[in-house]
Amino acid sequence: MVHALMNIWDNWQELLVNPLFLIVTAFGIWMLVHAVRNGEWLWAVFILFGWGIAPFVYFITTYRFAGGAGSGFELPGAGSRQRIRELKAQIHLLDNAYHHFRLGDVYFHRGKFAEAEACYRAALAREAGDIDAQAHLGQCLLRLKRPAEARPLLEAVCRENHKHDFGYSLMGYAEALTALQETDAAYDIWKHVVENHAYARARVQFAELCVQKGQPEIARNYLREVVSDDAHAPGYQRRQDRVWVRRAKRMLLTLPGK
Repeated sequence: MVHALMNIWDNWQELLVNPLFLIVTAFGIWMLVHAVRNGEWLWAVFILFGWGIAPFVYFITTYRFAGGAGSGFELPGAGSRQRIRELKAQIHLLDNAYHHFRLGDVYFHRGKFAEAEACYRAALAREAGDIDAQAHLGQCLLRLKRPAEARPLLEAVCRENHKHDFGYSLMGYAEALTALQETDAAYDIWKHVVENHAYARARVQFAELCVQKGQPEIARNYLREVVSDDAHAPGYQRRQDRVWVRRAKRMLLTLPGK
């Protein structure tokens, strides 16, 4: 009995200095933390008790689809390196606005906003009236912290079609106004967005503006809606909105009153 226990202890000592064991364990802990932080409780249990295999399966099926730098606003045309190569080849052959625009969307999704900006500008140079390229360039400039440049683009798009991109362009316009401290105009735009769409991104930012304007009750109502809706949302939506849900929860803790 004692001899068997000593053998087990010796084997564990060997494992603790085995590089492969340490790498697999570290990877498993990484996936476990990600699953817990994103409310993937069933996956967390599988990872905890399925050392080695379960973390890898979670990475393939869930982690890599959890959203990138453009999280919270996903443009059409999510892509891969293969898609980038294909679009560059098409641009080399045809050099038209459409392929520049699609390449910009791929870069946007990957969080490469400087490259996306160049593509959108190339698309507009070839087709100046393309409302989609104008809108996506405006969104790109917002993420590059250049709201003054984004504002006229998004304003023009919304003037032409206030429902463009399912309300995302109008939301971007509101974000530009907010960043430029044009709070009265931003308030009106945000109010229109939240009355017509259920985006967590919009409701949280409108709530923040309501707090600035001394309207904590209105803010609280929208923040509670964000938290409540998240509990019943599908997994992909929860992953996309998790930044805003956390922000809503933090704000609820700091608001005065009930």
